[in-house]
Amino acid sequence: MRKQIKQFFEADSASGITLLVFLIISLLIANSPLGAGFEALLGRQVGFETPSIHLKYSLLNWINDGLMAVFFLMVGIEIKQELAHGQLSSAKKASLPFFAAMGGMLIPAGIYVLLNSHTETQHGWGIPMATDIAFAIGILSILGNRVPIAMKVFLTALAIVDDLGAILVIAVFYTTELQSTYLLYALGIFLLMMFMNRMGIKSIWLYLLPGLFIWYFIHHSGIHATIAGVLTAFAIPIKGKQGGPSPIQTVEHAISTPVNFIIMPLFALANTNIRFESGMVEGLASPLGLGIIAGLVLGKPLGITLFSWIAVRLGISELPKGTPWVQVLAIGLMGGIGFTMSIFIALLSFSDAGHQTEAKFAILIASLVSGVAGYLILKNLGAYYLKKNQQSSANG
Repeated sequence: MRKQIKQFFEADSASGITLLVFLIISLLIANSPLGAGFEALLGRQVGFETPSIHLKYSLLNWINDGLMAVFFLMVGIEIKQELAHGQLSSAKKASLPFFAAMGGMLIPAGIYVLLNSHTETQHGWGIPMATDIAFAIGILSILGNRVPIAMKVFLTALAIVDDLGAILVIAVFYTTELQSTYLLYALGIFLLMMFMNRMGIKSIWLYLLPGLFIWYFIHHSGIHATIAGVLTAFAIPIKGKQGGPSPIQTVEHAISTPVNFIIMPLFALANTNIRFESGMVEGLASPLGLGIIAGLVLGKPLGITLFSWIAVRLGISELPKGTPWVQVLAIGLMGGIGFTMSIFIALLSFSDAGHQTEAKFAILIASLVSGVAGYLILKNLGAYYLKKNQQSSANG
């Protein structure tokens, strides 16, 4: 049993499966007699405050603003490492997933705006732009060797660029009131951390502790506090002392398990508590519901495939050898699994609880449709090419 548990948590698909389990638990709680009590628990105030320091928020806020900053720390680490020596380290390597991600953000946002223009929900255009890395990569991992390594790398790089785009969207467009003094404090600490990096200071705690202050000041500046995680990640050195471990990889290894198996499941548990009521299905036909579903289910694969095709046709990028376009389309469908990131932006987009619930339900349906469709296409394609390769080997 101990060996099986260890194998589960080491599997790439484990985080996606765990997220799915907590999603189901959240829906069951919301639609049971425990729903009201659970909602009251999430609204309970935790922390402390003094005349000069305010650190008292609801449990829901601590999860969405506090714990999610750690998730964005991990996202920032992945982006920095890919920029340094991964799939985003050169123009040629980064071009295909970059163009694919641009298409996967612009087309869904355009579809949403088209359907929600001049309505009270038009501010939610960022919702269908996001891709949930954990679920998308988790489903690909379940498929195993039916999906070529090149396509897994392509989706990972695409999702990383997508995350960077989502971070910029949150920072620029989903900031309500800006407090410049707090922002300058955070900027000063960040510049100090970057200077420490340039000076060769490798101690992890000399970056993580100032990162907590950056979180506090950004939280009070009006910009969403999760950006602090990304800034902290960009300040942490990649190279360690001579012969020593990499500081940024040390942090990544330390937080990856808590993020995948505690923070993200808690986020799903707290934010997917949708109570099914009459009229919710009809709400999917509203401009908000249609904008999210059409953006994720249609806009994502269309944008990813179209922009990839244009980049290849112009000679800027090239597809991995032996990759059919239908496989790119299926990867595009996987990009339509917005779930956690889309829900996160939905919570920032609307203050009205009704709009939040309607958006979360539409995200849930769209992510389910995208995930199942992408899985089935990739599974059947994988079976076809495995059979074809076996026949070629036999004939050879």
